[in-house]
Amino acid sequence: MPGVIDPQVHFRDPGASNKEDLGTGSRAAVRGGVTSFLDMPNTRPTTTTHSALEAKLQRASRICVANYGFFIGATPDNLDVLNTAAPVCGIKIFMGASTGDLLVDKEQDLDRIFSSGSRLIAVHAEDEERIQERMTHFLGQQNSRYPPSLHSEIRDPKCALIATERALNLSQRYGRRLHILHLSTAEEVTRLRQGKPSQVTAEALPNHLFLTTDDYDEQGSRVQMNPPIRRPGNEKALWAGLKEGVLDIIATDHAPHTLEEKSSPYPASPSGMPGVEISLPLMLTAMSVGRCTLQEILKWMCQGPAEVYGIPNKGIIGEGYDADLTLVDIDNITEVRDENVWSRAGWSPFSGRSLTGWPQITIVGGQIVYDHGTLREGVTGSALSFNQTR
Repeated sequence: MPGVIDPQVHFRDPGASNKEDLGTGSRAAVRGGVTSFLDMPNTRPTTTTHSALEAKLQRASRICVANYGFFIGATPDNLDVLNTAAPVCGIKIFMGASTGDLLVDKEQDLDRIFSSGSRLIAVHAEDEERIQERMTHFLGQQNSRYPPSLHSEIRDPKCALIATERALNLSQRYGRRLHILHLSTAEEVTRLRQGKPSQVTAEALPNHLFLTTDDYDEQGSRVQMNPPIRRPGNEKALWAGLKEGVLDIIATDHAPHTLEEKSSPYPASPSGMPGVEISLPLMLTAMSVGRCTLQEILKWMCQGPAEVYGIPNKGIIGEGYDADLTLVDIDNITEVRDENVWSRAGWSPFSGRSLTGWPQITIVGGQIVYDHGTLREGVTGSALSFNQTR
């Protein structure tokens, strides 16, 4: 099948290489049949300047074994960079769930970004004001221990719906290309079903398709993320949204932290979990029990991301397309185990699950890079290009 394009990862490079870097992240990617990825800007330093973007591109050219692209991060005052930095796959706006310069939650700042330029804007849609109000309400007791499940109560579905509605309104006001990242709630699916402008796309994550708040009981903060996992029933709405085309693609939001960090008591425990190497086996396992078809997986994970981000010559097996491929053994049933995870994080929220359909060979640019559990030396990926006329 075509190599998977993972359009949302956090490879933590630069600034947190103890969790992941562009080299280890890309190796985990090809192990999972992912031949191209798009990396987020919340690094240290943040990818919000020309020089920071160039540094990441240079580093990726040396150590990435998959193809790579990067977002430029929006701040309240870097509008010129947002419209001129290149090559970038889009502008990332954290409407909530971030700190420092990467938090853009004021109406005048959002309006200025949406009204200027034509690049795709990808939003983390959680309402910062509601998050802060609910944190004060739920975490107001001194010397208390809070269960990680409280995370899903603080960042409730209304937090997501308020921000998604806000982004949709801005997109409609200016006709601006908008992509809603990691949509997680039944309420958001319903809103998009009622009216989704042609310039708007949206994605779902395996985390929200296969995990619910019931998983806090066994896994605790290992399944803590932003936006959080939801109560049972929301995953059914997300599956329906994908089937109907209300949601367009699947990403992973691969966001590794060490287990030591994850073991901190909530709310000191960080949000995010690894996933880049497990997304394709998860979806192929879902296919094996009739939840989706192979053609749908190809649309959501290969062709769709290429179309959403305007990546030429990717996502399809055909004449004129790049030889980014993965050979999958659909009958290979293997249990996910922490010790076998290639990500530097060294664990998976799906540990213990037996999955059907694992990549055996991954080819990047016509060269075999992953072969039956072994990484071939000397293969490097290439910087992706983007054509976002729509």
